[in-house]
Amino acid sequence: MRNYGYFEEGQIGSVRDLRLWRRILVYCRPHLAWLVAAILLSLLVAGATLSLPRLMQWAIDHYMVAPELATEARIRGLGRTAFFYGLLVATVFLGGFVQVVVLEWVSQSIMHRMRQDLFVHIMGLDLAFFHGQPTGRLVTRLTNDIQNMHEMFTSVMVTLFNDFLKIIGILVILFWMNWRLALVMSVFVPLSITSTALFSRLARDRFRAIRSQLALLNSFLQESVALITVIQLFGRQQETLRRYGELNNEYLRRALSQVRLFGTFMPFTEFMGSAAVALILWYGGGEILDHRLTLGELVAFFSYMRLFFQPMRELSQKYSIVQSAMASAERIFQLLDRESRISVLPPAWQEQPVQGRLRYQGVSFSYDHRKEAVRDIDLEIRAGETVALVGATGSGKTTLVSLLLRFYDPDQGRIFLDRTDLRHFPPRTLRRIIGIVTQDVFLLPDTVLANIVLDSGAGTAEVEELLEELGMTRFVHRLPRGLDTRIGEGGLDLSAGEKQLLCFARVMFRSPTVLILDEATSSIDSASEALLEEAVSRAFRGRTSLVIAHRLSTIRRVDRIVVMAGGRIREQGSHRDLMAAGGIYSDLVRQELKGLEQGE
Repeated sequence: MRNYGYFEEGQIGSVRDLRLWRRILVYCRPHLAWLVAAILLSLLVAGATLSLPRLMQWAIDHYMVAPELATEARIRGLGRTAFFYGLLVATVFLGGFVQVVVLEWVSQSIMHRMRQDLFVHIMGLDLAFFHGQPTGRLVTRLTNDIQNMHEMFTSVMVTLFNDFLKIIGILVILFWMNWRLALVMSVFVPLSITSTALFSRLARDRFRAIRSQLALLNSFLQESVALITVIQLFGRQQETLRRYGELNNEYLRRALSQVRLFGTFMPFTEFMGSAAVALILWYGGGEILDHRLTLGELVAFFSYMRLFFQPMRELSQKYSIVQSAMASAERIFQLLDRESRISVLPPAWQEQPVQGRLRYQGVSFSYDHRKEAVRDIDLEIRAGETVALVGATGSGKTTLVSLLLRFYDPDQGRIFLDRTDLRHFPPRTLRRIIGIVTQDVFLLPDTVLANIVLDSGAGTAEVEELLEELGMTRFVHRLPRGLDTRIGEGGLDLSAGEKQLLCFARVMFRSPTVLILDEATSSIDSASEALLEEAVSRAFRGRTSLVIAHRLSTIRRVDRIVVMAGGRIREQGSHRDLMAAGGIYSDLVRQELKGLEQGE
């Protein structure tokens, strides 16, 4: 398994990064009208919320402690005030409800588009990118990082504006009501701002550490599940559990560090709120005794101070959410900016008949830019010719096929299909022309028919005609419901040979001009192998074919054998000529025969 200690999340986005905000706003632009509506609702909710303490003050000063009014007048006045108070509360509730619905709809729409764009982009990247990326890291981008963005849109973007509006509004109202008491209360403002800024910075670092550790945990979990057979086969359960325990404990430690930070800041904010109430009670009480402040104003001050510390407390939390979301945005956009190294040179190849002639011209390639997998390859395959690539593991056979399919482009040299450089072919177009059957089988949990036609929309008749041409009708007739037999999860479990036959039919249904068999018969039973060989012999007729096989007995009928060693072509010719030459190929054949005799 990989050493997960090296893995980090890369750059961390900043709230002040205007470049990131511009890219986020691109996704917001289609929903701008709804965001404006949410802001207007925020103004309405903030205005109604700030009016409630003033209405309470009015009720106390004009009706509760107004001896000059008759009791009936007081009751009527309190009734009217209570009605307007209830109306404002209903406004706050309804406005908040509609705002939440609007923001949730906008956020889900934005996240849907962002998630779709990211997945489509990932599907178009070259294989070299995936070799250097733990799968769990990509899963984290599409899940946790997208979810962070969702939290920012739903609970922050407009409500953050709402909180700022409340704080400014409260300060203005307090100074307008009683500037002396407001001035006394203002001593808490710099203290609140300082503590909030400190908390936000510390919380940002802890969020960053948690997200980074979560990506490590996801990567290790994904790889452990993918390699569960190897882990059990070689008794690596304890080591795997130990490593997972280390990663999980570190995640717990970082999460608890964040909890301790919140556990310190929240009580401190409550303490400042209580201290403010005590100061209001002491100073405001003296103001009432000196007749410079009314009882209603004092009660309103209490209410406003409660409202003041609530958004201050929430601002720090929401700042942390924004910071975490910006870090996620940075990673998401970094991935979106990662361009595929497989580009199409102009002019792009236009649809036209392809003969199937292949030519490697001075081709060299390295996966890691250090050790070359193939070097100085010059090879021409005539249209309709069947060529076998043989050699020991690591000799470069599969690399030549990967270059032909444009999973990678050569570091040096060029590859031609007919007379056209492969770099002029769009990868999807090229992979329709060149079909490959590998030893790795990938099937859909669907019917046999669906696995053959995939998304082409073809019907049963076309598939039956193909199977007849390939001599594979016996394979289908053995299935309980023929082409309508459901396989995979909840269906019939095919044997390894039957799966390989199905994959071969899938490739041949697209009628490729060039056919590649990469170890296609390496792990199937003898009955399926006989059926597959018959289908392959029919498929080879009039089609350029390239065969990679470890079992040399399966390639004696090819037109030409190309022997590779150390990333170079060492020999080529017919089976008879190569055996007569007594070189690498003849040694490989003798070793295989010796292995078969010892196996017997």
